Amino acid sequence: MSRYAVVTTVPEFHERLVSAAAGPLEGEIHNWHGDNFPSGAQALMQQMPDPRMLDVLILGPGAPLEDALTLAGEFEVQHPEVSVLLVAQPSPSLLLSAMRAGIRDIVEPSADVASLSVLLHRAVRSAAIRRRGLNSASTSEGSGGANGRVIAVISPKGGAGKTTIASNLAIGLAATAPHATVLLDLDLQFGDVASALSITPDHSVTDAVHGPARRDTMVLKSFLSAHPTGLFALCAPDLPGTADQVSGDDVSHLLDQLASQYRYVIVDTSPGLSEHTLAALDKSTDFVFVSGMDVPSVRGLRKELDVLRELGLTPVSRHIVLNCADQRDGLSLADVETTLGTKVDLVIPPSRSVRLSTNQGAPLLLSKRRDPATKALRRLLSRFAAPTAPVASGRARHRGGKR
Repeated sequence: MSRYAVVTTVPEFHERLVSAAAGPLEGEIHNWHGDNFPSGAQALMQQMPDPRMLDVLILGPGAPLEDALTLAGEFEVQHPEVSVLLVAQPSPSLLLSAMRAGIRDIVEPSADVASLSVLLHRAVRSAAIRRRGLNSASTSEGSGGANGRVIAVISPKGGAGKTTIASNLAIGLAATAPHATVLLDLDLQFGDVASALSITPDHSVTDAVHGPARRDTMVLKSFLSAHPTGLFALCAPDLPGTADQVSGDDVSHLLDQLASQYRYVIVDTSPGLSEHTLAALDKSTDFVFVSGMDVPSVRGLRKELDVLRELGLTPVSRHIVLNCADQRDGLSLADVETTLGTKVDLVIPPSRSVRLSTNQGAPLLLSKRRDPATKALRRLLSRFAAPTAPVASGRARHRGGKR
């Protein structure tokens, strides 16, 4: 996901910018909201949903030239990973001033969509190179760099509804962060994220961890499959045997790449604790454990929690979900919590709507259903993002206008 911030008083330019930021360049475009020009870099960054993910700042047209140069200079010092573009009529004196302020390129106000795309591509690539260099330099100092939130959805056994949880969580987060959310299918042998989203991917995880995509995040982005909601997905390969071509190190590197470009990375893991799953957990900020309300599933989850504790894999936050939970089956919530030795965070009741949505390839959070299962999924979503955000049905909405 490439993210842009633009400060302009010309709505028509904003529209051209939206058209230019297409394909691999597609991403959120945040328009400055304020009566005046930003008072400084900090004021602008405070408006960003996630300032760590900003790639390109576009100043103008309509921005006061001296103020734009001053702001660009602040970004060069405080946020050197961000590429700054200035929209103005070029002149020899302006070129020199822009160079001194650290501006990446000067864009003519009349630049067409094709020209803008070329400049954006160059700016995004420059931002990626700068960010890689800064992250490499900070690694030795213990800094993890600018990373998004990596949410691993885990279950010790198959059939617990892990993919249903992961796909609905991804759809919900994409509503709050369109073009900034990616769903990774790490069940490399039998993953069915493509079916859950009703998409036909051209590339898979196997393609993404080898060749140019491994070396260049811009290429990696072109390997992702787009969903109409603004969600991106990287699906499992068609042939189960190709899972052997992906190592734990490949998974770690892939998650580093995705987390450097997207605000949310949701990982649908394979059942159990495979090499791939352990590699994903090592990179995750959140674990979402999914269990059915039956003795084998609950006992399996207890063992999984114990093993992860012994391995020292402790996430920043942990969420335990009891799926298709029906106390008429002979177990109570208290029984489950006693066996697990910990509290269950969320209970999703059995629902015919879940089965229908799975068969139709349309996650429940795409609908306006008010059944208990949908409400429970929205409560899970609220643990990661505001639950009131509507689900986007197409390109992210961007507001332009007079400032």
